Amino acid sequence: MSNLPRLQVYALDCPDPIALAEFYALLTGSEVEPLDDFPIEDVTWIEMMSEQGPVLGFQKIANYVAPTWPEGPVPQQAHLDFEVSDLDAGEEHVLSVGATKAEYQPGETFRVYYDPVGHPFCLVLAD
Repeated sequence: MSNLPRLQVYALDCPDPIALAEFYALLTGSEVEPLDDFPIEDVTWIEMMSEQGPVLGFQKIANYVAPTWPEGPVPQQAHLDFEVSDLDAGEEHVLSVGATKAEYQPGETFRVYYDPVGHPFCLVLAD
């Protein structure tokens, strides 16, 4: 193994880590880490399991404010891209699990959506 850093977890701030983790698990077909007997009301961090690469983590923030993309007082700071082979089929799926399509669409080979708490993410057409 190299001594170079390797991305392990990408974390999203949110008001409810379990709900947002479940959204992304439905979006990608992944699973949320089991809580076992841990009290749900005490969850401040949870991860979506991934065999494909970095894990998505979800961190509870008391005064969470959603980004205002593409402009506005709260910059997005980061976003996620998900590759799909068909944008229309991908769109149907992400909307069915609770995403919202952004009004502004800046390209033709990708589409922008918001997760349930307002983080922008894209579906990108695979090569």
